[in-house]
Amino acid sequence: MATVYEIIQGINQAAANAYDGAHDEKYSHDGKERKVGLKREEGDCIITSRGGKMDGFGVRFHGDKMILSYQSEIPLKDFHDRSFENDTEATLNDVIKYLKKEYKNITGNSVTLSSDGDAKIHAQTMSRKRTWVQATKSYKIGGMSGVEPVKGGTPEDRLDKAIENFLAIGKKEYPGAKKPKNIKNTKSK
Repeated sequence: MATVYEIIQGINQAAANAYDGAHDEKYSHDGKERKVGLKREEGDCIITSRGGKMDGFGVRFHGDKMILSYQSEIPLKDFHDRSFENDTEATLNDVIKYLKKEYKNITGNSVTLSSDGDAKIHAQTMSRKRTWVQATKSYKIGGMSGVEPVKGGTPEDRLDKAIENFLAIGKKEYPGAKKPKNIKNTKSK
């Protein structure tokens, strides 16, 4: 059974092995080609013009979840295509397949990454011809025993509660003030 640290380290290494050029055995650090399913994998990364096909991904961790971030530049006509969201979801699925496969090659163990909702896709116009796309999707990591999930609520809610608790410590007059039990009121006479 892998520890939490080993799982996170393995996923990070799998993501790092997908650097630009790793899809070609000429530029790979160990001579093996690694196809992720990204648009940038078409052609040679050094001598071929990719025709504006730029994309990439990154991973970060939030409690017992992994958040996959994908960014890409696409032609405006592809953005207006009806299958734009499905294509983006398919790319995210290809990246997850790659991460699972590469994790298995690195560690010898398998990892479970189960989807935790739909992808959040944000697109911005760069020019009359290009669009910038950012997508994020959360995945629950299997085997992360002993890791507490991050508490719910928005960051604003948690900040408001923390400020209210801080203000309640010093003033009786503050509405909703509750003094903590372990702090005594020490007024000088």
